[in-house]
Amino acid sequence: MSNFIASMKQHAKTAWGIQGFPTIMVINIFLGISHAFILPFNSLFGIDEVGMSNTTFGIFMLVSSLCGIVLSTIIAKLSDRVPDRKFILILCSVAGIIGYLGFAYSRNYFVLLIFSSVFLGVASSTFAQVFAIGREALTRSDVPSKQVPLYMNILRTIFALSWTVGPAIASYVLLFMGFTGLFVVAATCNAVVAIIALLFLHRRSEAAGAKSEKANIPLKKIVFQPTIFINLVAFTFISAATTLSSMNMAQFVTKVLGGGKEDIGIIFSIPPVFEIPFMLGFGYMATRMKSDRLIRLGAFLALVYFCLLFFADAPWHIFSVQILSAAYISITSGIAITYFQDFLPEMPGTATNLYSNSNKVGNMIGFLLFGIIADAFGYRNVYLACAIFTLAAVVLLFGLNRAKSASNQVSVSG
Repeated sequence: MSNFIASMKQHAKTAWGIQGFPTIMVINIFLGISHAFILPFNSLFGIDEVGMSNTTFGIFMLVSSLCGIVLSTIIAKLSDRVPDRKFILILCSVAGIIGYLGFAYSRNYFVLLIFSSVFLGVASSTFAQVFAIGREALTRSDVPSKQVPLYMNILRTIFALSWTVGPAIASYVLLFMGFTGLFVVAATCNAVVAIIALLFLHRRSEAAGAKSEKANIPLKKIVFQPTIFINLVAFTFISAATTLSSMNMAQFVTKVLGGGKEDIGIIFSIPPVFEIPFMLGFGYMATRMKSDRLIRLGAFLALVYFCLLFFADAPWHIFSVQILSAAYISITSGIAITYFQDFLPEMPGTATNLYSNSNKVGNMIGFLLFGIIADAFGYRNVYLACAIFTLAAVVLLFGLNRAKSASNQVSVSG
């Protein structure tokens, strides 16, 4: 353990010395805070503040997510063609400022839908651009390629760190300043991101022609490469299961297990405590083994987690199980970014966006299926559906690995 801690201190020191990496880490803090302030309170804003019904809120989220997927895909491809993605990041941040200010001062459903679909749709690319710039900074540095997953996980850990305190602070902002204050803070965070990027991010010297030539592959051709497509489907299934679980947990604990609100608070507070050390630990492991092994481990842990939730008979049964939640999320939201970027090393923006979009599609599937499954089969069986989704992901990922191994054996024997 002491060797691990000493090693992590050295890696943190190295990360701080990589040109451009400290700047992108600071940017990631403010980006994480803006997400942590808004995402936990989305449904509360839409249903309680604006007066949407469950159905209209679902439509609102569906349309916004679809527009976000389309716009972020276009921006990701553009960012991989231009010589400097710094100004793409600034554009996305400015869109976030406009979008969140629109939410701060409007309560009209259709006006909010425009702000969400257009401006926040563009702003949804900020995450992908931050991690693409981080990957480029590591590629230009002297960091060995085997250690790239560790440093990308350090970057992802900083984003997760914002979530350990962000929602709690946001609840106080909401209490004293209302939703207007909440969205103004989020807009301010995006303004800070834009200012830091403008003043402190260095421009790249790579020629535009060289970069655009590498990134000129049609998106359809990229997506339907067997390895990429199977991984996208598997991660979509894991994301759908995660969304179903998070939406179902409070109802399951209170209406099936007979727990109270204090049990819900404990259950949701456990994973963030473990996610940060897990992210650092799995990032360290990724320097010593192939990332695809860890990805398969993450999918398997998710399957075990949802199976255990299905058989839970009391709220306290879930407490320790939440450690598994932290473990699989640390892999599927940390190592996964580098894992996808390795598929397209010359197109980090597109690669990160593909990973991000698989999460968005999974979220939409979760939003659409939750009410149907819960109403028809009950809250406990929502976790059976989660287990089925993750089982499908496990089968796909292990099947892909077996197919690769068989192909390699044929190549060697040939």
